[in-house]
Amino acid sequence: MKNSRILIIEDDKYISNFIEVSLKKDDYEVITANSAADGLFKFSSYKPEIIILDLGLPDRDGLEIIRDLREFSNIPIIVVSARGLERDKIEALDLGASDYVTKPFFMGELMARIRVIERFISNLGVDDPVIFQCDYLMVDFEKRKVQIHGEDIHLTPLEYKLLRLLIDNRGKVLTHNYIIRHVWGYSGENDTKSLRVIMANLRRKIEKDNTSHRFIVTEVGVGYRFTDE
Repeated sequence: MKNSRILIIEDDKYISNFIEVSLKKDDYEVITANSAADGLFKFSSYKPEIIILDLGLPDRDGLEIIRDLREFSNIPIIVVSARGLERDKIEALDLGASDYVTKPFFMGELMARIRVIERFISNLGVDDPVIFQCDYLMVDFEKRKVQIHGEDIHLTPLEYKLLRLLIDNRGKVLTHNYIIRHVWGYSGENDTKSLRVIMANLRRKIEKDNTSHRFIVTEVGVGYRFTDE
């Protein structure tokens, strides 16, 4: 698979150049923009496949860019921002950002998150597999059967629905509210405690070692992410 065309929307020239040079070393095609207006223009002109977006742009807040883009595009957006507060991460992800990296950051981490998104893109348009296999976990979606090390385990309907949601969005950070809406069917902050209880039960059933989570990673204060790496 060819490397993606990536649009960087970042007004800090040092950071923009650093990301651009690093990506080009790995043969990515890179377009840069230093403002929201320039970024939206180049999005329309160059048809990138991934956007790396700063929130503190000189002409508009990056959150507004996410909101605008989500009205007509599902392009993956990785936020790279100095805003490290929990509420900023949650708002960006709830608006439709695919991932969130806080400055300062290691380029290796950003590259890894780009590769996760590329794998997700490559699976789009492909029929969902009847069986999902990762390490010692097997899920038969057709039969709604889950096995650990070849042995059947029982999941409640909510636990199964939660596991399916995480697997379908593997590699992506899902906020508490996003999960609650898709598992319970409505949004309610008071249900975060219920989510934690169900998540703990699910982990106890599918994780080999509860002290070192193999599949379900906690994004502290934000939500959860399923990893198949």
